[in-house]
Amino acid sequence: MRRRHGARLRTMLSAPVLGAVALAAGVLAPGMAHGAVPRPGGQRQVAAYAPKSVGELDCNGLSPIQRPARISMLCADPRGSWGGRFYENGHYIGHDEPSVRFISSVKGSGRNFTITEKLPADPVALPTVAHPGKDVTHWFELSVAPWFSTDVCDPNSAPLLPCTPGSDSNAPHGNYPGAGAAFVELQFYPPGFAPLDDNISCDDSHWCSALTIDSLECTGNGSGPCNNNCVEPVNFAFIQNGGVPTGPPSPQLADAATFTPNSSTLLMNPGDSITVRMFDATIKGGHALEVVETDHTTGQSGFMIASGANGFMNTNPFDCSGTRFNFQPEYNTAKAGNYLPWGIGPYMMNTEYEIGHFEACTKVTGAATTTIGKVKDTYYKNCLGPYETAKDGTKAFEPDDAPCFKFGDTHSGLAAKNLVTGCDVFFDAIGDLNYDGSPYRADWPDSLSVNAANPFPTPFEQQQPTTTGGAHYSSIQFETDASATEFNTNCKLTTGQGCVLPPKGPGHFYPYFTLAKVADTCVWEFGNMTNGNTFGGDAQYGSIGPNTIGAFASRIQRNPGC
Repeated sequence: MRRRHGARLRTMLSAPVLGAVALAAGVLAPGMAHGAVPRPGGQRQVAAYAPKSVGELDCNGLSPIQRPARISMLCADPRGSWGGRFYENGHYIGHDEPSVRFISSVKGSGRNFTITEKLPADPVALPTVAHPGKDVTHWFELSVAPWFSTDVCDPNSAPLLPCTPGSDSNAPHGNYPGAGAAFVELQFYPPGFAPLDDNISCDDSHWCSALTIDSLECTGNGSGPCNNNCVEPVNFAFIQNGGVPTGPPSPQLADAATFTPNSSTLLMNPGDSITVRMFDATIKGGHALEVVETDHTTGQSGFMIASGANGFMNTNPFDCSGTRFNFQPEYNTAKAGNYLPWGIGPYMMNTEYEIGHFEACTKVTGAATTTIGKVKDTYYKNCLGPYETAKDGTKAFEPDDAPCFKFGDTHSGLAAKNLVTGCDVFFDAIGDLNYDGSPYRADWPDSLSVNAANPFPTPFEQQQPTTTGGAHYSSIQFETDASATEFNTNCKLTTGQGCVLPPKGPGHFYPYFTLAKVADTCVWEFGNMTNGNTFGGDAQYGSIGPNTIGAFASRIQRNPGC
């Protein structure tokens, strides 16, 4: 997720720089963050919470004033002034996130989203590591966090301007950069490589999920000065049977409990059919985003509300303190012009797969330790084997593959045995930038069944999403910000020059979306599926152009159905 590069970036967010903008946006001025302060109409702002020494002030783990509570967070991808890429505290920040964006002008389509999906199944056999493109492969090796997304109001987030919940007037247009916004990722975590604190999974046999909300404490759309102490604060909470977070969800107070599932965490089996709903919920004293997940196979359900009452907070861009806050959907509709104002690519209502974070190994070297709560956990920095085609440190931005773990590792008793020797590529790099790991090989689902002759898992089967009144999203757009990680071709985000799909690597493969009819139901699949409309395979992602904000993006097209 992160990588040292060149001199340290020193553009600290400051009151002189932001004073006029912040005050106009209703952001607390310096010295006003702690204690009650007057607000219009006689209302008073509740006391803010100072950051603890451990938390999630920076999703990328780079805050100089706070140690991260989870060191393998999956973060949003900001754009910035470094050739369109984001540069934080001496590190480049970026990701690889192929997705389909669902677009609609139906009232409520930006704040009421429902989708039903069948969770994928892994092969019964354990993963193997000897033959890239033919190895037994599990989902945790392919995508560490498939997610659904939406945008929510946060006037303390870039561009640091007021935001009216549920209003299309928040959209960027002309010289207006857009309202202050945060990005929601409802992330799903595959089984097999626990614990989540410094790894990928909740356990070895279940899928789990969490509501995450990333803000950006910068001026403009990521191009201006940022508060380097809390550049990308993130709220995190598992989806729970009773809706009560396992620990404090806020950037200021998050701890080991926040990222440790408990007996109320919704655990889902591979193959289960689930329905996800994200919507603007009416709660005591107002509104907030709510996520509800219903497992039709087991009869279990869970939910989470992004409310101040649940401990969710937005972050003061001057001193990084937190104030309890109800995050509400930003837009009324999912029109094409409604998107996150500071992301690479026009993200809003998307289904996405976070890739480029796993390499299988035959051996790992370079032992080191990290701390989970009060437990020291041993990890390794270097991967050896047929998936690792370039020596660590020889490629720009990828000094090593940390964290790596051995087959059978229990992480000092914190988790079930890991199912393979492999690396997450989180700690010292933003991902697999020489594109030689599992996600960039043809190890992806190519069949709807798992059997002895097929070493790959099954795909997600996602039905067409619906909104208010059961209406479908009439248009779609394919996009991926893989362009941001393509340094080996000197990819130019402003023009698209040098940017290629698949990325330049030994596997010469990039997964794609397929729309297919399965059991008389129209479903979206992802991987290497050929049982329906593949939209041209990798050609579906289109190209980088004036309106794609640095990402590969297709033209907006009619959602064809089946």
